[in-house]
Amino acid sequence: MSWTSRVQDFRTGAETRFPVLAELTSRLVSGNLLDAGTRLAAQAFLAAVPLLFALAAFAPQSVRDQLRESLRAMFGLAGPSDHELQQVLGRSSPDGLRETTGIVGGLVALVSATSFSRAMARVCERAWALPRAGTRIAAWRWAVWLLALLLVVLLQAPLRNGFGAGMWVGVPVFFAVSTGVWLWTQHLLLANRIGWLPLLPGALLGAAATSALGLTARLYMPGALNRALGEYGSLGLVLTMLSWLIVVCGALTFAFTIGAVLAQEPPLNRYFDTGRPGS
Repeated sequence: MSWTSRVQDFRTGAETRFPVLAELTSRLVSGNLLDAGTRLAAQAFLAAVPLLFALAAFAPQSVRDQLRESLRAMFGLAGPSDHELQQVLGRSSPDGLRETTGIVGGLVALVSATSFSRAMARVCERAWALPRAGTRIAAWRWAVWLLALLLVVLLQAPLRNGFGAGMWVGVPVFFAVSTGVWLWTQHLLLANRIGWLPLLPGALLGAAATSALGLTARLYMPGALNRALGEYGSLGLVLTMLSWLIVVCGALTFAFTIGAVLAQEPPLNRYFDTGRPGS
């Protein structure tokens, strides 16, 4: 028997004994998850840039300081990349930015940023094989989720530092908060069509992925950002950040899809009731 035949027989036997493997393999292969993750990352980037400048233009100094500290905590920024962030959020920037951006520009940035919310909602719907929710039902959810996500980003510095207790407390606190965020994200953007408990596997997997990537970012991103900035200027900074967002959004897309399969297929489906929306 050839090696290929043995692998096929092993796969067939495993899928027969564990049906969840068959469904999981099918969803991961046919779901275009990498494409969905890339689109989500692109929308995240297109939402983040105008919102960053809008916050720099209109937010109070205390909010801008908090955002700068949170971005430093998220990516371990130092050197040239930290200087670039300081130029955007520093004390001397807001007046010029406010004149350039304008109130209308700030509102347009906020409204256009809901494209990220819509992309995240579509990722959740594809994970659960649900149709798109009606615009009248979902529109306010997009705005609420985006504003809540901004708040979570602003709180990254104290969260990751364990509110002053250090990284050893910060890591489990960040994981717990991330679990709650991704659980609420799915429930909100799915328009209450799936109960809370079945969404827990995806939330746990999403929290594990973002926690691991958060620790990795502090080790990898400072050097990568500074090298890209030194070699290619602002374009290198953009490409590096976009690449990182693709990794994060791809991980979330896989996490939500795997979580949905685990909640719907044996043996774990006996613990989850997916037939009671809003439960």
